[in-house]
Amino acid sequence: MISVTRLNGAPMWLNALLVEMVEESPDTYITLVTGKRLIVLEKAEEVITKIRDYNRDIGTYAATIKVQSMEELS
Repeated sequence: MISVTRLNGAPMWLNALLVEMVEESPDTYITLVTGKRLIVLEKAEEVITKIRDYNRDIGTYAATIKVQSMEELS
């Protein structure tokens, strides 16, 4: 889970694995795989960094690199 802030200033915890897209125009919109869209105070780059860090923390990033390496050897 990553921490983001709603427009009213309330903190919210979001399952980073459900994020499909992050866009900034000028507000930051997070679209989930369910189709739900959220508007947050953080800039898109900050949200992306949090998602990237979360994926590294839980090992998703390393597992993806390992699978890609194994596929290249085949």
